[in-house]
Amino acid sequence: MKLVLVTAVEEFHKDVIKLFKKAQIETFSESEIDGYKTSNALLISSNWFGFENVGNESVMFFSFTDEANIDTLFELIKQFNKTLTTNNPIRAIVVPIEKSI
Repeated sequence: MKLVLVTAVEEFHKDVIKLFKKAQIETFSESEIDGYKTSNALLISSNWFGFENVGNESVMFFSFTDEANIDTLFELIKQFNKTLTTNNPIRAIVVPIEKSI
């Protein structure tokens, strides 16, 4: 069993749920988060409110699941990201679980 974490902009919320289902990951949790990107110093200095960081509405999903399901999910995410016209790909990481109850 491993822990998979997936982040995406809110626009892809329903897409991520579909990807989880296609990967046969039926149990998962989600949380609304704010995503931030650090800006180029030149862009910050040209912005009237350059000292303010405005977050993007994002979502984080996580699930404890089998490695085979995670492999399928990663392939589906790779395929999904290839079709994007934005610079906000779905991101995913895997964390091994050493102990659980």
